[in-house]
Amino acid sequence: MEDNIYRVPYGKSTLTFGLPSGMVATVAISQPVAALRDVPAAVAATLARPIASPPLHELARPGDRVCIVFTDSTRASPDHLMVPALLAELAVAGVRDEDITLLCGIGMHRPSTPAEKAAKLGRDIAERYHVIDSEPTNPAALVDLGVTAGGMPVQLHHAVAEADLLLATGIVEPHQYAGYSGGGKTVAVGAAGEALIAHSHAPAYIDHPATRLGRIEGNPFHEAIREAARRANLRFVINVVLSDDRQVLEVAAGAPEPTFYQLVDFARSVYEVPIPHPYDIAVGGVGHPKDRNLYQASRAATYLYLAPVPVVRPGGFIIVPAPCEEGAGEGVGEQRFLAAMRDGHDVQSILDDARRHGYPPGQQRAFMLAKVLEQASVVIVGSQCPELVAACKMIPAATMEEALELARQKLGDACQMLVVPHALLTLPVIKE
Repeated sequence: MEDNIYRVPYGKSTLTFGLPSGMVATVAISQPVAALRDVPAAVAATLARPIASPPLHELARPGDRVCIVFTDSTRASPDHLMVPALLAELAVAGVRDEDITLLCGIGMHRPSTPAEKAAKLGRDIAERYHVIDSEPTNPAALVDLGVTAGGMPVQLHHAVAEADLLLATGIVEPHQYAGYSGGGKTVAVGAAGEALIAHSHAPAYIDHPATRLGRIEGNPFHEAIREAARRANLRFVINVVLSDDRQVLEVAAGAPEPTFYQLVDFARSVYEVPIPHPYDIAVGGVGHPKDRNLYQASRAATYLYLAPVPVVRPGGFIIVPAPCEEGAGEGVGEQRFLAAMRDGHDVQSILDDARRHGYPPGQQRAFMLAKVLEQASVVIVGSQCPELVAACKMIPAATMEEALELARQKLGDACQMLVVPHALLTLPVIKE
């Protein structure tokens, strides 16, 4: 940053700040990679030559019931570019519009609105096709596909389970539990029933040392969702890798697992950035749509502290600018997160209760955040709900200047700070 002025996303805009005297900052950004010049052409090319799969128009047959699971508004996946291309392939195969269901995989988030569906898919697609949300808490909407060897109940939306051909979109990017998102996760979490989400997000999975950002190999969470996607018979995916400013850097389509692993290799070359050591303070930018609520915005804190090696020293500060105009969030999972954070006596009691008794889906975010708060202070800057931030055992600050002064008072003047403008994408990795 020039002249000691730093910028991080804040909602749909940018927050600019300077440093107190004596503070020194390092900026971690993803590796520079040119965005694709013609994304529709790239989508068409990958569908013409899919990875480890025949083209989609050869997989589909007239009369097939087809379900395409796409991401909800908490994900920046450019489904408006990918879903129409999938539909065009299905049309070539002779699949009728009325045999196609477009399922918004909401996980435990709130249902999507008609406007969000139209924004995700394009208004013409949203009006022409049968577009619905998954219903994780409605037993009548779910189909039981049995229990895995690890004891995970695979319950998925009936449109997924009853499809002759199941497809999904997604983004391959660093993920707190899965290592990297994408592949089968849109189906295995987005379209899952509450029991499946509860099992895969339980302490036995997310407290495991191999459940880490950026880690696929030996990651029990990744293995669980991969098994669920296999049970669902997910046949074909189209996924993207995005830049910090949401431009498409790479797109691939084909068989779910080979496509996912190929894009993970590319994503690692973009997102994983070496840093020399942990810092006293980390500033993590989030930006729209993730910083609309506290549930999603708090991911910046957990991503930075629970990286492969924590990038903040014990006792340090993590500062997250986020407007949080939706408060904690409106979905069932977000409200469970709020209840656990607000009602827990202290951070240690939140951790102890989770490890002893488990928790329902959504509350895992409270567990992860409590793991961070056990070691570091988290400051939320510029939220529209400062009382809620404080109730959730974090520190509200009106401005970056106020947040940095709080850190300076505790840590002293000569603090070393790491600024990660896109903390949910850039993965700082400590290298010797």
